[in-house]
Amino acid sequence: MPLKLNSLLLSLTLSTALTTPAMAAPAHYTIDGSHTFPVFEVDHLGFSTQRGRFNKTSGTVVLDTTARSGSVDVSIDAGSIDMGFAKWNENMRGEGYFHTEAHPAIRFVAGQIRFEGENPVAAIGQLTLLGVTRPLTLTFERFRCAPHPMHKRETCGADLRGSLKRSDFGMTKSLPSVGDEIRLHVPVEAYRTPE
Repeated sequence: MPLKLNSLLLSLTLSTALTTPAMAAPAHYTIDGSHTFPVFEVDHLGFSTQRGRFNKTSGTVVLDTTARSGSVDVSIDAGSIDMGFAKWNENMRGEGYFHTEAHPAIRFVAGQIRFEGENPVAAIGQLTLLGVTRPLTLTFERFRCAPHPMHKRETCGADLRGSLKRSDFGMTKSLPSVGDEIRLHVPVEAYRTPE
């Protein structure tokens, strides 16, 4: 092959390699348990809205912004429930509510993250509570990825919302006095895991 043709082909190959965007690999993140506290609220006897949270959460998130896809796998320590005082926490850990001795973990697994443009807007998956698994969609009210100003690692954060009926999972104690609809508010932060 003539030298000029070889040079031309080499130039075209290099030009294509430099101008074609690389396919971004999915990014893996680890839930930051010190900044992820699932909060729930429920109507109490028609007088007020009562709130509780879980203090121990762990899990992973995968995001592929190029392919507009992702997944979530989160485990909540049911025994870490915090209603604000010890007696109420003990009651909520009992058989009529979270029955934490038999069901120590609550798990949310989402195999689909829906995107609008470059941003995720919903995690569509399954919640397992009291040994029962039901569909659950959590919507993103806010989402941001950026280098963390303190530990300098890429961190993603979001505020998620959703709702469920506790009776769908067999938690029927005190119905209908204590509400059936549970509203979820979940602040999440996760830092990128080294590849």
